[in-house]
Amino acid sequence: MQLRCFHHIRDINQQAWNALVADNNPFLRHEFLQALEDYQCVSAAFGWYPQHVAVYDEGRLIAAMPLYVKTNSYGEFVFDQAWSQAWQSVGLHYFPKWVSAIPYAPVTGQRFLIAADQDANKIRALLVKYLQQMALEQGISGWHILFAEHYAQNDAQSDAEGMNKPNDQAWLSAQADWLIRHDCHFHWFNRGYQTFDDFLAQLKPKKRKNIKQERRKVEEAGVTFRRLNGHTASEQDWTDFSRFYQKTFAEKHSLATLNQGFFQAVAQALPDQVLLVMADKGGRCIAGSLMFVSDSVLFGRHWGCVEEVNSLHFEACYYQGIEFAIEQGLQRFEPGAGGEHKIARGFEPVMTQSAHWLAQNPFEQGIAQFLVDEKRMIEDYYQDCVLHSPFNS
Repeated sequence: MQLRCFHHIRDINQQAWNALVADNNPFLRHEFLQALEDYQCVSAAFGWYPQHVAVYDEGRLIAAMPLYVKTNSYGEFVFDQAWSQAWQSVGLHYFPKWVSAIPYAPVTGQRFLIAADQDANKIRALLVKYLQQMALEQGISGWHILFAEHYAQNDAQSDAEGMNKPNDQAWLSAQADWLIRHDCHFHWFNRGYQTFDDFLAQLKPKKRKNIKQERRKVEEAGVTFRRLNGHTASEQDWTDFSRFYQKTFAEKHSLATLNQGFFQAVAQALPDQVLLVMADKGGRCIAGSLMFVSDSVLFGRHWGCVEEVNSLHFEACYYQGIEFAIEQGLQRFEPGAGGEHKIARGFEPVMTQSAHWLAQNPFEQGIAQFLVDEKRMIEDYYQDCVLHSPFNS
């Protein structure tokens, strides 16, 4: 076997890389990752340096991993700024570090891309051993694998997601030298619904009434929606959406890392895996939300508007997505990180995890206690969210 690292994913064969991607996950596809690089969304300007890993056996790509050298913690959604400050307090460098994740997207999925005919655990072990040694040689402070595939939280979810075998996160959690952090996201699960009304029928009466009221407010405001993909969205649509996206980040005093060129490149390369929901009112486009589609999952990502309309965000980002997922027979809808307000709208709490290996840990006892406390806090939060389930018992 031969392991190589690449600073440009275009130097890895696209077809061979995509053959390793499960469920046609759009964020792991070669085209998506290359668009991030081609349009400078991951670059020195934002502290993301590609160093993708490829494993070859007699010239055949049998495994791969998205990997980035990071010089900051921006765009990861697993917050380690306190660790960075602690390292600095004792004169150690926390950066550069390695991150295996999808930039700017807290979406779950593979992190070890392994051919189906290979021994997955053997490949994982080889990759970890080799890369840990490389990290020590390169002065990398640690390696952080974020939002790897995880076990579902109950049998219904497990059935819906087909998660009946060990996955990347389960393997990492069993390794003694990896630290595990926990978080709670909110996902919507399709339990065989044929229509949106079938979904509403499973909710408690008050929650069902509230959703209907929110949808009616948007309709009565004169807002209509267009669901577009890479085939049907025009350049003007992407210009409008890019403006909405930039405005959202400006209002939050945050850094917008994506751009119109990136959006259009992904839409052109993966036209059937893009869902662009555009909201029109009074002859002009006032809002939009961008989602991506795998073979079984809908992923909500970005949103923006130039006119405030009561409940428009919920309609564009949640209800349009749920309707689309039902129509397409998708199993799950990940709308993005955070927000217990999603519970009242049919999303359920899901425990997510990330794995962290530290080349040097000067705060071993303190971090161990932090992880215990964080896990307990997240589990308590998860249980509290379950108690507020909108579904009929």
